[in-house]
Amino acid sequence: MPVLLHIGCGPKRKPQTTAGFQGSEWEELRYDIDPAVHPDILGTMTDMSALADASVDAIFSSHNLEHLYPYEVEIALREFSRVLRPEGFAVITCPDLQSIAALVAQDRLIEPAYLSGAGPISAIDMIYGHRPALAAGNHFMAHRCGFTLRVLMAVLQENGFAHTMGIARPRAFDLWTVASKSLEQTQMRDLAAAHFPATTA
Repeated sequence: MPVLLHIGCGPKRKPQTTAGFQGSEWEELRYDIDPAVHPDILGTMTDMSALADASVDAIFSSHNLEHLYPYEVEIALREFSRVLRPEGFAVITCPDLQSIAALVAQDRLIEPAYLSGAGPISAIDMIYGHRPALAAGNHFMAHRCGFTLRVLMAVLQENGFAHTMGIARPRAFDLWTVASKSLEQTQMRDLAAAHFPATTA
């Protein structure tokens, strides 16, 4: 079975990843820094030594990279690349600072931008981390860096992923990318269709 490494899984499991990972052929391996969420492997994105080189077929990383300091992002992406098989791929999503900054420019820093399962989310939460989670003592939720689509695609290409494809969703305030070391453009388009959200609004 192909192995899906679910990085920074939190309490979520495969049904909360992407449509393309829902098939029974994917074996999920949950990876997280927080022991409270009972991951299969406990570890950080910057030291994934518990995983062998070229040992997974795909990576799903949702809203994780922004928790790293800027200099750590390159370290983490090189680890992602190391553990992926040559024909593997990564699906990475994170906040879109460009659309979030538009809210700040409109002086809407603390006004709710959208309603999530965790409650109302404001620009300040997307920039610095979810305030209620931080107030409850979960400092893993703090944000230490951020990306626009151009910056995210560039840092991926500079750290092991020769082929990338991505979208920004301004209304959802997020970025979605698929990245690989060796796949062809047509394969990348197929992956984007399978794993990106249905709406690109």
